[in-house]
Amino acid sequence: MSRSGKDPDKRVRKARGRTASSTRWLQRQLNDPYVRQAKAEGWRSRAAFKLIELDERFGLIRPAQRVIDLGIAPGGWSQVVRKVAPKAAVVGIDLLPTEPIDGVTIFEMDFMDDQAPAKLEAALEGPPDLVLSDMAANTVGHKQTDHLRTMGLVEAAADFAIATLAPGGAFVAKVLAGGTDTELLALLKRHFTAVKHAKPPASRKDSSEWYVIAQGFKGRGQEATEEE
Repeated sequence: MSRSGKDPDKRVRKARGRTASSTRWLQRQLNDPYVRQAKAEGWRSRAAFKLIELDERFGLIRPAQRVIDLGIAPGGWSQVVRKVAPKAAVVGIDLLPTEPIDGVTIFEMDFMDDQAPAKLEAALEGPPDLVLSDMAANTVGHKQTDHLRTMGLVEAAADFAIATLAPGGAFVAKVLAGGTDTELLALLKRHFTAVKHAKPPASRKDSSEWYVIAQGFKGRGQEATEEE
């Protein structure tokens, strides 16, 4: 114990072959209260708290009867959906393997695969009320390239949401610093009654991630003219 009576920060012991960046990542994980709370409450990742906080602010989950989770692994967001709306049908997809979640249909495949949208729709047996996307491209270390790759996924997720959502539905997606690109933001504003950006408290302060929240899907063919 320190003189203040508080436990000092946990330190990561040096290990042969461990890079400085991986050591810093482990150090951050050990001292992250959200990581500790996630383990204590049974969430699969600290990301669960991001959706919990967004839901508390925007009321996304409870009205939903059908939900699609893009980039589901490791499953924290679908866990939250199942807890808040236990009767909702949930379908998720990810390239990475995801341990089964009670009441959730999971596809281990690339969302960019041409067959993915049809599989998701068929499994849900009806239009989704909520499309969630926590997808992000693997980083290559070049800021502009990483941004373009991730925004490409966001655009694909938005196109999918617009093509499948039930009227009144909502779309939530992770974007990077700078928010949603101008063209995509204009597209969302044409198809949804409200479009906002938010950075939930669970997002690390040094993280470049933000979330775009589009609510009140107008329905296909009902979009308004682009706002000024």
